[in-house]
Amino acid sequence: MPPHKPYALVTYRSEVSAQRGHALNGRQLQRGDQIVTLYLSYVNTVDSELWGCVDLPPGLVLVEEFVSPEEEALLLDAIDWTSHDEDVTVQKVLKHRRVKHFGYEFRYDNNNVDKDKPLPGGLPQVCVPVLERCVRDRHTEVMPDQLTVNQYQSGQGIPPHVDTHSAFEDLILSLSLGAKTVMDFRHPEGRSVAVVLPRRSLLVMKGESRYLWTHGITPRKFDVVPACDPKSPAAVTSDLSNHSNLTLSRRGTRTSLTFRKVRRTPCDCGYPSACDSQQPPAPPSPPFLPRSQTDACRLEAEFVHRVYEEIACHFSSTRHSPWPRVCHFLSSLEPGSILADVGCGNGKYLGVNPDVIAVGCDRSSALVQICSERGFQAFVSDALNVPLRSDTCDACISIAVIHHLSTQKRRQAVVEELARLLRPGGRALIYVWAVEQEYNKQKSKYLKETRQQGPTGDNTAQDLSGIATDAHNTAQDLSAIATDAHNTAQDLSGIATDCTKVHRETESPAKLSVHTNRTAFNSQDLLVPWHLKGGRRGGCNQGRGGDEQGEQGSKNTLDPPTEAQAPAPSPVFHRYYHVFQKGELEELCVRVRGVAIQRSYHDQGNWCVILKKTGDR
Repeated sequence: MPPHKPYALVTYRSEVSAQRGHALNGRQLQRGDQIVTLYLSYVNTVDSELWGCVDLPPGLVLVEEFVSPEEEALLLDAIDWTSHDEDVTVQKVLKHRRVKHFGYEFRYDNNNVDKDKPLPGGLPQVCVPVLERCVRDRHTEVMPDQLTVNQYQSGQGIPPHVDTHSAFEDLILSLSLGAKTVMDFRHPEGRSVAVVLPRRSLLVMKGESRYLWTHGITPRKFDVVPACDPKSPAAVTSDLSNHSNLTLSRRGTRTSLTFRKVRRTPCDCGYPSACDSQQPPAPPSPPFLPRSQTDACRLEAEFVHRVYEEIACHFSSTRHSPWPRVCHFLSSLEPGSILADVGCGNGKYLGVNPDVIAVGCDRSSALVQICSERGFQAFVSDALNVPLRSDTCDACISIAVIHHLSTQKRRQAVVEELARLLRPGGRALIYVWAVEQEYNKQKSKYLKETRQQGPTGDNTAQDLSGIATDAHNTAQDLSAIATDAHNTAQDLSGIATDCTKVHRETESPAKLSVHTNRTAFNSQDLLVPWHLKGGRRGGCNQGRGGDEQGEQGSKNTLDPPTEAQAPAPSPVFHRYYHVFQKGELEELCVRVRGVAIQRSYHDQGNWCVILKKTGDR
């Protein structure tokens, strides 16, 4: 018969009758409103000697009737599924079962426990006598401190798994209440053992059975089990179909109580191939879109600030050609005008108009150092909190900065900060990366660039998106920077300086995808790779500047490796971006009081606006 499919065994009084019954094979039969096809396999005899007991996995012990019916009733009554007191327990409804956690919450997002956050209720008192009996009977030497209660309705189960090594100590105790079931154990080499767990039995897992074998319950409403209860726990097999006296057991509602001891030190078991404590660290999974200001600060700190500190030298070497329309804006400023470049990167725009007084700021200290080495005035600052007096700047530019902010609230706050710096009548130019890299039937340079045209021999489509490093977020301590910033009543609470305030923006955050360089965007929030060349991390004195998307980059700052050389693999960093749709930047600016949009346009894969401060606050 097909493996793992339900079937029935029919015994006839005579061989002739059995042969006649077999003639129904393949016939379609009417069953109520359904037409079913009957399949039969003829068997002459079933040799009872084919049945054989197999050993339990090493370290596995099954103790039948470990609790009495009265104790079973007390334990089931103590599990109140109608209560949702989060101070005592954590209750969840999963796809195939519902669970409660006591002592510590087991988190299914990372398959571990937060060892520093015990649940104040501890374990239910009704469990204490059962656990004390486990100690007396030498099933365990220590008292568990974590309990997971699973309730399975008929037809439900749990996928094969090994309890996380780093989360719990060796011993695991599992009590079956309410109904019996069959639990499948499987060795990594393929050997399997199906174990019947009778009602009120205790399963003890330790050693190899706990650390190496997976265990799970197949979701089904019936189990094929021996017709008579086995006389010993060893009466199990990997192939129950060989048994000569089988029956179907209808599953009922089963509740399991699994007791474990939280591990405080890394696991050093003898099964390193299955041990998460002894595995090399896995690459970090893509982050989620932030749901709070705290999440936003962490995301930007890891995938913007830290990245630009690491790649500053290489980044600067690929940023050298100012964009013409940005240069036109800067050249239109009157001599003696005060210009603030918020997110100045390596300072490539600070020297475009020598007749203005230009000062730059950037969140990356390594890029600010490059500005200083090139003779420009720049300081470390966050774009959300620039330490300059209000109403003092004739012009501000923010070239490829705002798209590094991970929430709309924070992106708007940067525009508000630019407006604060401007004097009445002053203007600001803002560039952000656009979703529409092909606009008016013209592809941007970003899409036109081929893999061979990347900077410094980067054949992995180095993203030159030009995003000017980031003059932004988190509560940077600017007390050491000389300026009397913020004598105004600018209220920045809850934006950058209060990264502890939680404000949920979505209930189900999406994971950020990693963008494939030189291709169209398939989402607005993403991670863009940067392939570091030459091993040059941090600051340097070789860069020539530049920040924005689409720049081809320098081709002579580093010699490409020759065939005789064996270049080491290039480190890859991922930068967070929110790419803007058409009209989104304008909508953002309209929400800011005291400024008006003079002009908006699309420039080589960027959305751009020019704002003018009206003075109306």
